[in-house]
Amino acid sequence: MQTSKLAVIIPCYNEELCISATVKRLLEVLDDLTIKNKITPDSYLYLIDDGSSDTTWEIIETLHTKTPDRVKAAKFVRNYGNQKALIAGLEGVRNLGCDCVVSIDADLQQDENSIEKFIDEYKNGYDVVLGVRNDRKTDSMFKKTTALMFYKLMNTFGVKIPVNHSDYRLVSKKALKIMEQYSERDLFLRGFFHDIGLKTTTVNFDVKPRFAGVSKFNFVRLLGLALNGITSYSIVPLRIISGLGFFMALFAFLIGVETVIEKLVFNNSPNGVATAIILLCFFGGLQIFCLGIIGEYVGQVYREVKSRPRYITEKELI
Repeated sequence: MQTSKLAVIIPCYNEELCISATVKRLLEVLDDLTIKNKITPDSYLYLIDDGSSDTTWEIIETLHTKTPDRVKAAKFVRNYGNQKALIAGLEGVRNLGCDCVVSIDADLQQDENSIEKFIDEYKNGYDVVLGVRNDRKTDSMFKKTTALMFYKLMNTFGVKIPVNHSDYRLVSKKALKIMEQYSERDLFLRGFFHDIGLKTTTVNFDVKPRFAGVSKFNFVRLLGLALNGITSYSIVPLRIISGLGFFMALFAFLIGVETVIEKLVFNNSPNGVATAIILLCFFGGLQIFCLGIIGEYVGQVYREVKSRPRYITEKELI
């Protein structure tokens, strides 16, 4: 395979403390890969400012001015979230042109040296190369637990993604062209790249401590990502609700039979006000929970049928 033009996309949200160092380091990685003749000299970085409220965009503009051919960028009018920023980056480099693209976080906790391994696997014929972290030593106990729950939940409901894979990956131009056909507003990228069925492999990497700033990805965002992934790629929860409905009806029928037998055979009128209240509260709560799950799917449909844009770009530096 001939030398490939690589684009690296970096979503940024309030990253003024680290973005300059990140760009400098990634340009060094591109230079090294160019010297090794693994990528072309016109490979570049594409940064997406996800509505930052600090000086992130001003810093990006300065970096672009210094090396306009190697540092390109886009700015959202407001904060749309990490997934929208990634989608904007993928669409942006597809329009600008590249053979393959790597997405990486702005804090460089994901080992940037693994990009070379991604390129090697791409040259071996893989269209999707997923970065999978070796461990979670840098995470707190709460974050480890919630992350493990996230992956178990996703895989239980049929959204097959490798454990400990985030959004550090390489995808080919072929994958970008397929993505163009997916117009859904809340595209779940981890599920999408598995769903399209292109030749896929994984690369393991170590996670480094964050050298500046704080993480913007918390439990609420992780829960929202999980709900979006499940409602986008699985109907298992709806089938569980159908099963619960059947067993609740069966349970009510059996209770009714038992009540009739007690009255006719033993001439007893069943007592138990407390039991009735407990059962009423339990099944009432269960029904509300099931309605909430159905509501998530209805909300997903509601957002899609309005066909609003995924994001609005205020500025672009190309």
